[in-house]
Amino acid sequence: MSNYFKTVPTKEGFFGEYGGSFIPPQLQEEMDKITDAYFSISKSHEFISELRSIRKHFQGRPTPVYFCKRLSEKAGSRIYLKREDLNHSGAHKLNHCMGEALLAKYLGKKKLIAETGAGQHGVALATAAAYFGLECEIHMGEVDIKKEHPNVVRMKILGAKVVPVSHGLKTLKEAVDSAFEAYLVDPINSIYCIGSVVGPHPFPMMVRDFQRVVGIEAREQFYEMTGELPDNVVACVGGGSNAAGIFSAFLEDDEVSLWGVEPAGRSYQIGDHACSMKFGTTGIIHGFKCKVLQDEKGEPSPVYSVASGLDYPGVGPEHCMLNEKKRVNYVDATDKETIDAFYELSRLEGIIPALESSHAVAYAIKMSKEKKRESILVNLSGRGDKDIDFIVDNYGLPE
Repeated sequence: MSNYFKTVPTKEGFFGEYGGSFIPPQLQEEMDKITDAYFSISKSHEFISELRSIRKHFQGRPTPVYFCKRLSEKAGSRIYLKREDLNHSGAHKLNHCMGEALLAKYLGKKKLIAETGAGQHGVALATAAAYFGLECEIHMGEVDIKKEHPNVVRMKILGAKVVPVSHGLKTLKEAVDSAFEAYLVDPINSIYCIGSVVGPHPFPMMVRDFQRVVGIEAREQFYEMTGELPDNVVACVGGGSNAAGIFSAFLEDDEVSLWGVEPAGRSYQIGDHACSMKFGTTGIIHGFKCKVLQDEKGEPSPVYSVASGLDYPGVGPEHCMLNEKKRVNYVDATDKETIDAFYELSRLEGIIPALESSHAVAYAIKMSKEKKRESILVNLSGRGDKDIDFIVDNYGLPE
């Protein structure tokens, strides 16, 4: 497995034909500096020791693996959760945000800039900025600001400046556009901390590597609990950072089936879903090559998901490569299945999941009908505090 992470991606940042860096020369110079710094600074004893201390004493890692007894009895298979909702700030996002912010500190940067959809990346980066004493600017679509109000408040309390994005669909894709533009104004003193395994090299690699802690922990914990590896590992996929993190530990275990769950939304009609892997074609978005939902002119198509963190028209380049190699099965869950799973997990296990993570829970429940004798490990990538007002206002409470 160590050879895989040393050779994938290539030096130019390609995962097979996907990835790379397609950005203006001025920005490429800065990306090259970040790449050089990542390979020198982040591999040093000092950096690793400091990050490990942060993981343990600030983030509260390792997060546990939990067996869902009541949900399993109802669903039919053995369902386990990797509890990233218990990571400080409520999601897996802090894993790479603390790594990126620590790298920024070593580089002498003064400001962190990022986009956010569901707000979890924004909260995590604002948390990291506060920890290291850095400025923080978060770009967020107006639609998502309204949907994810609790996270907007959290970002502001933590000292971040939240920049509303009012053009286009006013969601995640536009927030990325806006954040890139802000970064270009002053790339010397600021750093763009991308929120997923997307963007130009080295970010798909960096974010994956910082998220590998999830998979490393989960593999050891599951084996300690059961004496074997899980039959299936399931994670939601928008850009794909939480999935890349947990999948990383099982890539060479052929007996473990990996499942990435995309948002099928309301229907398979254009603008009603964000299934980039199922319906996307190869294209370039935000400085990298991947499967993109796009029109005949090569422009990104409108996308939708009930989960603000998944409504992105592209997907991480490593996921595209793993799909072509048929190592990961990319499937989907509808809004209805997701909302049902949200309530099911809440009522049966006392765990309120994020809407993003609820997509993975939904597919695990659906999968249970066919895999009654198998184990399913779900990456519960975040908690649902941020979503409860939106869900109750739009879907009501079940009887």
